[in-house]
Amino acid sequence: MTAHWRNGGRSALTDLLAREWDVIVIGGGITGAGILLEASRRGLKALLVEQRDFAWGTSSRSSKLVHGGLRYLKEGQFALTRESVHERQHLLQHAAGLVEPQSFAFGDYEGRKPGKRMFLLGLAIYDRMAGQKGRHYFGLNEFGALAPNVSAAGLKGGMVYTDAKTDDARLVMRVLQEAQQLGGMAVNYMAAESLLRVDGGGVRGVRLRDGVSGAVHEVRAKLVISATGAWADGLRTQGGASGKAAAAKPRLRPLRGSHLVLPAWRLPLAQAISLMHPLDGRPVFAFPWEGVTLVGTTDVDHKDDLSREAAITRAEVDYLMAALHDQFPQLGLQERDVIASYAGVRPVIDSGKADPSKEGRDHALWLEDGLLTVTGGKLTTFRVIALDALKLAATLLPEWRDRLEPQPVFGAAAAARGLPYQRHLPAGQARRLQGRYGALTQALIAAAQPGELALIAGTETIWAQLRWAARCESVQKLEDLMLRRSRLGIQLRGGGVDILGRIRAICQPELGWSDERWDAEQAAYLALWNTHYSLPA
Repeated sequence: MTAHWRNGGRSALTDLLAREWDVIVIGGGITGAGILLEASRRGLKALLVEQRDFAWGTSSRSSKLVHGGLRYLKEGQFALTRESVHERQHLLQHAAGLVEPQSFAFGDYEGRKPGKRMFLLGLAIYDRMAGQKGRHYFGLNEFGALAPNVSAAGLKGGMVYTDAKTDDARLVMRVLQEAQQLGGMAVNYMAAESLLRVDGGGVRGVRLRDGVSGAVHEVRAKLVISATGAWADGLRTQGGASGKAAAAKPRLRPLRGSHLVLPAWRLPLAQAISLMHPLDGRPVFAFPWEGVTLVGTTDVDHKDDLSREAAITRAEVDYLMAALHDQFPQLGLQERDVIASYAGVRPVIDSGKADPSKEGRDHALWLEDGLLTVTGGKLTTFRVIALDALKLAATLLPEWRDRLEPQPVFGAAAAARGLPYQRHLPAGQARRLQGRYGALTQALIAAAQPGELALIAGTETIWAQLRWAARCESVQKLEDLMLRRSRLGIQLRGGGVDILGRIRAICQPELGWSDERWDAEQAAYLALWNTHYSLPA
């Protein structure tokens, strides 16, 4: 995701931001990235700004699943499920290597809900929506072979179905990369402090503050789109400076979803295991991901200040460990087995339901005094959300015309053409890298120094990805590199502290950081990891 302004440092941003844009997108998660991509490929001059790092919020802390929303069928949300299934199939086809199939196993236990009949009915509907058909029920012996570590008490057999998984932060980076290759621009650590309004209150730009240099920029645009997820009410509720634009009322209910990360050898899974929590019947899962095993998720009201990073609570740790003990009793899993944790805040539209898990997951668009807010929705449907936003945006851009028909999320130019360095890569890495870096894959491999095409132990990441991120992917802090450009911070014990020496040797020269800067960044990263990505006392 090479950004030409980076070559001139933050000072090069002044001329860039002095332009008048068609669209300014605020928010660098998957929703904002999707809007930037769809706007850029349709000829709009589009700028995205993110107050922290790309994918800093929910879009690096999701459950990593690209799913059709099987559980939404239970709530009668057939349209959302159908849309999600269609988008899942699209991403499996056009983002192969980054979005991959994942089979799920669900045990059929005596007296446990939902029963076999209801579950299979849901899977039949699920299949029909995807245009597929397959066998889903397996008897006791066959299911035991598919899921050998699950509890045998009361087990009669089980259901198996397929969804998909991804690296959510890398998906955001790939979408941003595609957008920038089409003329879009994305800047991280650039906070939207306030909206610029014309007489009468209509929004016509944004006052930005550079989080690195401290410089302030007033940037004009025909349209401002807020895609800030759970933080969307912050901009929506700003009244006009003249007082002529009334502040909107909050509409969001931030919900926290927390996860545990275990070593793959400690919780070895060939299938993802889906279960209903023994305490409240909520769906919980454990599945193999990027060399580790993820366990999640909770769904609780997030009462903390949204300006602070979310973290798992003691109650959530106990909740997820209870699910593991119930489903995998013979493994004797303990908290000391946990490598890391992470928590994200979901942007859910508040309908006033007592149970957070009952709140809908549809996306919403609100056009208020010239500010278009896009929030809610799911990772899987980011393309649909982006197109819906641009359809509404078209009413404010009278000189712009486009049919806004869905196109492949990644262009044909990024399709695999055969990699000349493929024979030097570990098995499966050519496909994996192609999915993450598209047309830039060969350049990444060519930039690798001796030994950097090898895997980092315990992960599916190669060392060369770190060099590329430091050189080309707008890394401003060490946490950007460890938690989002790579996922080493949640894949390795202690946040990867044991390999920081080698990472420093590779990345410090690429970043141009002094020894003092690196030492300060490392101290800040490890302090962040200990307070927000480890287990609470």
